[in-house]
Amino acid sequence: MRYGHIVFDLDGTLIDSRADLAQAVNHVLHTFRLPELSLDTVTGYIGEGARRLVQRALGTDHENRLEDGLKLFMEYYAAHLLDHTQLYPGIAATLRELAQRGVVLSVLSNKPEAMSQAILGGLGVLSVFRAVLGGDSLPERKPEPTGLEHLRSLTGTPLEKMLVVGDSLIDLYTARAAGIDFCGVAWGFGAEGLRAAGAQPIIDEPAELLAIVEGGKLH
Repeated sequence: MRYGHIVFDLDGTLIDSRADLAQAVNHVLHTFRLPELSLDTVTGYIGEGARRLVQRALGTDHENRLEDGLKLFMEYYAAHLLDHTQLYPGIAATLRELAQRGVVLSVLSNKPEAMSQAILGGLGVLSVFRAVLGGDSLPERKPEPTGLEHLRSLTGTPLEKMLVVGDSLIDLYTARAAGIDFCGVAWGFGAEGLRAAGAQPIIDEPAELLAIVEGGKLH
């Protein structure tokens, strides 16, 4: 097999969490008596962790409320992680097939580790992953390569045998910083940005990963 260790992003790659994140954001805005945001607007803010999400939602006029807003967001979101969040179609079957073929699977997200594990556990797929790292697991988060280097060290996988799978430019930049191949997904939050950045390949269905892992050609 061309790749022996796949590192997945979480939001927009494995799970569709947009509705629950948007509700948490709008809970903050409603509490502060500010205009609520559309699902599409909140989706555009996702990818760099909760603090950045809340900061973008509040805007520059209300940055002084960031700490209170972040606390409200985290409390609400922790209680509503799985109200609407679900795996993208085909993800569960593809993960299990990859695991059966002996591929090591990991997750690297900017979402807090405990929340990431709770979501994956609630959706029934946590057990297939060797490790789940969140934005609070290490001193640095994506797009710094620290998380990928840590995951590689757990298995000793050579760089050329690893693959990062994600939906955003943050994931692409993280892979490039670590010198690891990247595969984009078309069903996530940022496929247009990936295409504009020249990312290849960008797959349309999770099952396409099976051919990439065995076939070896990315470009």
